[in-house]
Amino acid sequence: MTNLLSQNKMFGGVQATYEHPSEVCKCDMKVATFKPEGAENAPVLIWLSGLTCDTTNFQYKAGAQRIAAELGIVLVMPDTSPRGDHVPDTEDQYDFGKGAGFYLDATEEPWAKNYNMETYIRDELTAWIGEHLPVDMDRMGIFGHSMGGHGALTLHLKNPKLFKSCSAFSPIVAPSQVSWGRKAFEGYLGRNADTWRPYDATDLVIQAQTPAKILIDQGTDDQFLKEHLRTDIFATACEKTGQPANIRMQDGYDHSYFFIASFIEDHLRHHAAAL
Repeated sequence: MTNLLSQNKMFGGVQATYEHPSEVCKCDMKVATFKPEGAENAPVLIWLSGLTCDTTNFQYKAGAQRIAAELGIVLVMPDTSPRGDHVPDTEDQYDFGKGAGFYLDATEEPWAKNYNMETYIRDELTAWIGEHLPVDMDRMGIFGHSMGGHGALTLHLKNPKLFKSCSAFSPIVAPSQVSWGRKAFEGYLGRNADTWRPYDATDLVIQAQTPAKILIDQGTDDQFLKEHLRTDIFATACEKTGQPANIRMQDGYDHSYFFIASFIEDHLRHHAAAL
């Protein structure tokens, strides 16, 4: 059963937050949506947020609704991890546990029961969207920020017929090679690095390319760029394999939602043209 938690009129459309049960995450999941006025058989974009975030960050800070209303695009903003008192967590670590699901399916205990965010996004959330929103499921794209940029890239590269367009802000593009990714992968998936490869965008783009032109924006003053994000690794892989990509290094911008708000219109128009 889906419960409506909040609803507000915005740019003629409706910004809402819902809660629905998840079989794969074994908990109730929240999801925010924006439906433009008169939306019917509309294209739909799923936004995946980053570490420590939930359904609120993008809807309050990105400033996406005005352009989405103009373009007639439905926005869907799921949570970043399972939630609930019964869901395991590491309360003293912002980059693992609740708020840090990394959009993968965990295999290690005690995480495997609840932390199945890849299956949730790919299967359950898309089914929920098709049932509850006025969209054309053949025109669905995916985008995200940081950890969510990693999720958007991997979900697109593995499911290009489902998520037909893709973009990212400040994505973790080579998680197997950086400390954020290695910590998450070892904790959720175990120490065998072969099990990490299906969740590494650089590995995935080397294995197979998609026809979609991927848009990435990365700020040059991002405090996480050199240690955790490493945009250059993915850019090199795209060049070598011929993956269409527009990777833009934006001078002076950091990792914040001020950066996202500055370029969100470009991303929405990128997806609108592709869908």
